[in-house]
Parts: sequence; structure tokens; C-alpha cells
Amino acid sequence: MNMSRRFTLSCAAFCAALALGAAAQAQTKELTFAHQDMLVPLRLVMESGEVEKATGYKINWRMFSGGGDVIRAMASGDVQMGETGSSPLTAAASQGQDIKLFWISADIADAEALIARNASGITSMKDLKGKKVATPFVSTAHYQLMAGMKMDGVDPKTVNVMNMRPPEIAAAWERGDIDATFIWDPVLSRIRSGGKTIATSGSIGKRGAPTFEGIVVNAKWAAANEPFMIAFVKALNRANEEYKASGKSWTPDSPQTKAMAKWTKADPKDVGAAMALYGFPTLAEQVSPTWLGGGAAKAMANTAVFLKEQGRVQEVKADYSGFVTTAYVEKAMAK
Repeated sequence: MNMSRRFTLSCAAFCAALALGAAAQAQTKELTFAHQDMLVPLRLVMESGEVEKATGYKINWRMFSGGGDVIRAMASGDVQMGETGSSPLTAAASQGQDIKLFWISADIADAEALIARNASGITSMKDLKGKKVATPFVSTAHYQLMAGMKMDGVDPKTVNVMNMRPPEIAAAWERGDIDATFIWDPVLSRIRSGGKTIATSGSIGKRGAPTFEGIVVNAKWAAANEPFMIAFVKALNRANEEYKASGKSWTPDSPQTKAMAKWTKADPKDVGAAMALYGFPTLAEQVSPTWLGGGAAKAMANTAVFLKEQGRVQEVKADYSGFVTTAYVEKAMAK
């Protein structure tokens, strides 16, 4: 082969390598985010497209029925970031999944509840014996249902606790197939009028079993995409501040309410009352000892004990703080 021919091929190979490198770099500016149907300010960020505009990233928003599904998708590598409750998060951490909790999207407070059908004869936790109670397994609702029964001396073996996803619970309630459910909105709003509230996540949390909703990320992906992480945290905080400033005045026709309903499939008339049941921590509260600064890891440790009792994890780690980070919130606060 003559020199010019070799040079031409070398140039072609070099240019091809550059193109592949550029394509790989471009691919890193894309992520898949697994969201659920909770009524939290994140939906305003999803609707506005502000993070995409600020960073140039493409975000594929994919809806999942529960935190367990989110965690499994992240474990498979199909999803880089997602929102999940403290129970599925703890299960993933206990199994050593390489994830970081970096944002508390909601203090669940009274946003999840145990509702008993009016005709069920259930007026307290003790009345659950022999009844059919549905909840998504390994969810925060499942954790609190079991914690509440334990606190009130109810043997879980005497209760028919059924594993159902939220849409399945709504359908089962309509058919009359279940006596009670521990669930969140939008299903909670649909069924509340036909039942009695026996306990809430807030009431059980105050007795020693608090829960939260958080946003988790693949740790390696986050480290490689720090500017995006900081921009995303800023957008999350902006949405929280918007809700705090004007949320009480939103009507079913407000653009914010319509955005919330669009991304969660909730009825617009239920959005305001449902969001009022949550607490949305500020940036300073995020990094405080209550949440990312210690409280979240402690809640995970307590949840892990429950999950082991349920046979959902094999090991309870001595410390869960390695799965929680304040770094991105702190950097967002500094800019």
C-alpha cells in the first residue's frame, strides 16, 4: 500500500474515532427518569422543560406504578434517576445497589392513609384481623401498615395483606374485593369518600415510623454529570418555592394544577387538597439533620429492620449514610 493510501485510511480512522467520541459524549447528555404518580412539585419541573433548556440534556420521563418497579429499572441500567419512597430505597441500598438519595421530594406526613370500606366493620387496626387489606408491597405504605399493626399488637399472620399496585387497588375497591387499603393519591382521593380513615402515614410516623419520598440517582452517573445534578436541584427548589408561594390559591383551572393532573392522572379538583397533606423541605431543610443530614439514613436503618422481618432483604447494614448525599444540594446553595 502506498504512503498516500495509508495516510488517507489513517485520516479516515481518526475522523471516525472523533465521530464516535462525539456521539458517546452526546449520548451522556441524555437520561431516563422514572417517575410515579405522587402529587409533588417535581411535576411542574417536568411540565416546564426548564432543566432540559438549562442543561441541553434530553430527559425521557417514564411513569412507573411503584417504587419497587423504579428500583428494578435502575438496577437494570435502563434508568439513571427516579423517585421512590423510603422503603424501596432501603431495599435497594440493603442489596448494595450503587445509588444515592440526593433530594427529599416530600415528607409524606398525612399523604398516605389506611382507609377501611364503610361496610367493612373496621374502626381500628385491631379490626383488621381476618380482613383483606391491599397495599403495594415494599412501599412506604406497606411499611407503615405493618408498623402500625405491630404497634397495636395485631399479628400480621391474621390479616390477609394483599400485594397490589395503585391502579389495581382502585379497581379492587370499586368491585368490593378488598376491605381496606393503605395507599396514596390519586387513588386515596378517589376512595376516601367511601371509607373511614383508620390511620395516616403522619400518625404512624409520629409513633416512630416516619417515611418520605425521595429522588435517587445512579451514583456513577451523578458523579459524571455534576452540572446537570446542580441544575436539577435548583429547578426542584424553584418548583417547591412556587408551590409554597401560591399553591393554596391554585384552582382546578390553574395551569399548575393542570400540569400536576397531566403527569399523575389525578382529578384536577383533588390536587390542592392532596398536595396540602405533604411537606416539601426547603434547601436548608434538605441538608439538615432531619433529612439528608442524618434523618433519612436513620429512617432507612429502621425500615431495613422491617424489610428483613418481611423477608425482603437478607442483610441490615450497620450504616445507610453512604447511600445519601448532601453534595448536590450544598453546591446548588453555593451558586
